[in-house]
Amino acid sequence: MSEPDAALLIRIAEALERLAPPPPPAPDFSSAEAFVWRAASASFAPVAKVNRVGLELLEGIDRPRDLLLANTRRFAQGLPANNALLWGARGMGKSSLVKAAHGALAGEGRLKLVEIHREDIETLPALLAALREKPFQFIVFCDDLSFDGPETSYKSLKTALEGGVEGRPANVLFYATSNRRHLVPRDMMENERAIAINPGEAVEEKVSLSDRFGLWLGFHNCGQDDYLDMVFGYVRHFGLEAPAEAIRAEALEWSITRGARSGRVAWQFIQDLAGRLGKRLE
Repeated sequence: MSEPDAALLIRIAEALERLAPPPPPAPDFSSAEAFVWRAASASFAPVAKVNRVGLELLEGIDRPRDLLLANTRRFAQGLPANNALLWGARGMGKSSLVKAAHGALAGEGRLKLVEIHREDIETLPALLAALREKPFQFIVFCDDLSFDGPETSYKSLKTALEGGVEGRPANVLFYATSNRRHLVPRDMMENERAIAINPGEAVEEKVSLSDRFGLWLGFHNCGQDDYLDMVFGYVRHFGLEAPAEAIRAEALEWSITRGARSGRVAWQFIQDLAGRLGKRLE
């Protein structure tokens, strides 16, 4: 190669370096308790204030609460713990429980919460690589996780959770919430069965995704008594002063108009009640 050609290649390489975006700064995990994974820039955005309620306000889910809290506490202490899948009825406190369990234990050690969005799940291996060997314990959290249609990103999740040569980092747990126990809809499984050379193996591959979660916590629609317990738990906590019978009647009417009884519906009623009473929820 002649000298002019070599000089030209050097100038091209230098120009490309100037055009390339700078590498993301090294994350400072001591700056916050929680972070959001930004897949496009492979960076971690600190969360100044986590949107969560205290564990004591989560009524009607005592067993899932106790199991997840115990699992999270063991992990925070550096002991063996399981990935967790919180599945079931909408609005029953699945994501609230994950955030509340983290909040209850964040002050006891070096426990951090990192949220990854559903559409970025294919970047989970890169996220785990960024957390490996860091001097913190990380709960990687994906809310409303499910898979539809022909997408294959669930394979990235399977490999990241347990498979691969490196395996999941010892300082990382994966918590996910979903309305589905097996994360994929039945019709997606049936389509795979219809077109696969070995239908049983195709379906088994998708079902086995849930097996990567050692802890399954089911959430079911609550009854009237549990719903009212949720409402009055909030009433006491926020000091909302109104006749109990009036609150009860209004709360039941609210749930009827929504066609459901759940923690989310109870919280929506409380926001309406507090607004009418001129009371801030702090």
